[in-house]
Amino acid sequence: RTATLSSKLSKLLDGDHSLVSGAEIERLSRSESRSTEQDNQDPLADFEGDLQASSLRLALYAQDEWAINPNWSAHAGLRWESIRTQGDNGDGTRPDNRSSVLTPLMHAVWKPDPKSRDQIRMSLTRSYKAPTLQNLVARPVLSSRYPADGANTPTSPDRAGNPGLRPELATGIDVAFERYLPQGGVLSANLFHRRIKDYIRNTTEEEVVSWGPEPDKKRYVSRPKNLGRALTQGIELEAKFRLDQLFDGAPPVELRNNLSLFHSRVAQVPGPDNRLDEQPRATANLGADYRFRGTPLTLGGSVNLTPGYRTQVSELQDREAGFKRQFDAFALWVFNPGVQLRLMASNLTAADYLSSNAVEAAGLRTQAVSTTPTTTNWQLRLELKL
Repeated sequence: RTATLSSKLSKLLDGDHSLVSGAEIERLSRSESRSTEQDNQDPLADFEGDLQASSLRLALYAQDEWAINPNWSAHAGLRWESIRTQGDNGDGTRPDNRSSVLTPLMHAVWKPDPKSRDQIRMSLTRSYKAPTLQNLVARPVLSSRYPADGANTPTSPDRAGNPGLRPELATGIDVAFERYLPQGGVLSANLFHRRIKDYIRNTTEEEVVSWGPEPDKKRYVSRPKNLGRALTQGIELEAKFRLDQLFDGAPPVELRNNLSLFHSRVAQVPGPDNRLDEQPRATANLGADYRFRGTPLTLGGSVNLTPGYRTQVSELQDREAGFKRQFDAFALWVFNPGVQLRLMASNLTAADYLSSNAVEAAGLRTQAVSTTPTTTNWQLRLELKL
């Protein structure tokens, strides 16, 4: 269940100033019931079946929005944010974690020409990211391949939450440039740098657990932990324009392109490749649309490219993700402004994607390689505007 409440108050002041203040409240709660049966017995009898987790976030802010001159505008103020998370150990206890931060807010916009929409935006922010409520529940989910009456492997661990997880705190700097073309279209570049405290990541380790086999009671368990500090930075480039805006006599093809380059580092994990989870080195999207003159037909397509990458999860665990390519296309027939027929094909170049997870334990490296098949999805849709 989710409940949110926000309020905002604005008041115009003298000298092109505007005072803006507000408050935000967000409450998340999760209740679930689990049961486990193996050979007519419950290997997790030490854990309760009815589980609960919740988080509460409060924020107060006040800032002065100032139109300094036709070229410059700025926002400056303070923001206080507090977050409380409450997990479930599965034994009747529900530990909670509370933290808060008071941070300055700073945003600035510069327009080289006040009459145009071109601008450069700069900002400094700090914000919390709460752990998911499912990750705050300690009752494990057993490996489906290895029952609880024996040992499991590092690549087929049991999965459990961590009621003591702390929220992540990110401090970020962003600089964005936007250039609007005379005949429509936009070119933009966004640079960002973020430092993260109490970074959350799932790691696999061998633990002594109540549901483990005798005599040592050990099983491999994957659970989220706060690893400490991390940073991420990168640049995001985007271009939307018509081809005939660049070359005289070219067909009026609408181009949609973006390229993102990323770099990240988790301080507690040894390199190389100690990047954030599921963050590739780069992504690219190339798209084009063309409407045939004198006809109601528009054709378009796009290709998404994500290079393969390796992630060092911990000192003894690493993951690899293979190269991904997806090509989508569509055809649009407009009967009139209120009726149109659209044919879409997603993932036309359907391929199998490879990934791997490897853990080194007791001098032995165990690796699991997974193949994920994909298929092409076709849709034929009649769109009516009433």
